[in-house]
Amino acid sequence: MRGSGDPQLAVAVRRAGSRQRMFAVGLATPLLVLICLGFLVPIAALLTRAVYDPTIADNLPRTSVALQGWNQTDLPDDAAFRAFSLDLAQCLKQGQIYDFARSLNFRLPGARSHVLRTARQAGHPGGLSRQELIAVDPIWADPASWRAISGGLSRFTAYYLLNALDLRPTAGGIGFVPPERALYLRVFGRTFLVAAIVTLATLAGGFPLAWLAAHLPPRVATVLIILVLLPFWTSILVRTAAWTVVLQKFGLLNDLLLASGLTRVRIDLMFSRAGLILTMTNIQLPFTLLPIYSVLRGIEPVQMRAAYSLGARPFTAFRRVYLPQAMPGVAAGSLLTFILCLGYYITPALVGGPDDQLVGNFIANFIDVELNWHMAAALSCILLILIVALFAGFGRLIGSARLRLF
Repeated sequence: MRGSGDPQLAVAVRRAGSRQRMFAVGLATPLLVLICLGFLVPIAALLTRAVYDPTIADNLPRTSVALQGWNQTDLPDDAAFRAFSLDLAQCLKQGQIYDFARSLNFRLPGARSHVLRTARQAGHPGGLSRQELIAVDPIWADPASWRAISGGLSRFTAYYLLNALDLRPTAGGIGFVPPERALYLRVFGRTFLVAAIVTLATLAGGFPLAWLAAHLPPRVATVLIILVLLPFWTSILVRTAAWTVVLQKFGLLNDLLLASGLTRVRIDLMFSRAGLILTMTNIQLPFTLLPIYSVLRGIEPVQMRAAYSLGARPFTAFRRVYLPQAMPGVAAGSLLTFILCLGYYITPALVGGPDDQLVGNFIANFIDVELNWHMAAALSCILLILIVALFAGFGRLIGSARLRLF
């Protein structure tokens, strides 16, 4: 019999291991291809739009050359005006003028109508001079209009990412937009605030229910878990629509509040922050409860009895013995609910008011209504970065420290 140090045996073992790995990779290849084509590639294609916008650069080749060396303060020279008018005429001839006007309108609000009007009168063979172009439309007498054009001449740009953070390029660098135009930082703050409140609400309701299910007889616990999972049998749209009926001023919830004596007048819960949080809490409760329940089932009751026998009071035993073991489930359920809440848009659209719309609603509006894929991509990119940072920080906190504050 050959010993374990036989070179031929070692080679045979390595070959067998290689075949097993190749077989495993072969089995996983269809799933990896599906994930790449159906998940990673579309997301990457969307996110690139946050920093890549060639529309203005592709439609203004002459203007791009003429504006090189412009000081960004005074009006450009006459050659830039002539080049711009020739580019507009070419855009109109090729049918690209509407795409160009919409792209410039993102950077210079209200510019679309001015661009279309100028393009229709810019067909002079030699282009229009500065005086002629300003006579066609006075907007071209404002250096800010030319700064907007100049800012779009680079195919790769940080404009949309800055705009999603209420920032803008200025002559001296980067600054905040005027307070009356600042919007997105408030939207991100509102989204995180609503997500945090819903997470705490689901945790307050889900942990006791998970503890009860973990300590009930198996048959009773199964029935309880089935009741918790019943909402999953319907879509989130149907559940949200049902809550619009419950939350109405003359709906079931107001009837219960009046009958119980908790209030003497009917409360406006529809299109309110309270109604939105209540609806999202109901939808997200199973996502918080199930991870906690799976962990609590593995905690032996004998540990608490041992803590009691050593003189620990019930609250001390719970805090020092039971809760640290439950924290992985609490962390997983809370993180899952928090991240899911950051992407909500159906529920705020149906239940929330104008001041309760979250980031997801703005992303959907930019895609479906305004057709501004670049701003949608910028908001999505920032939201993704925040979620990844949150996930990484939370995982590091739970993995390394295991919440030693207990």
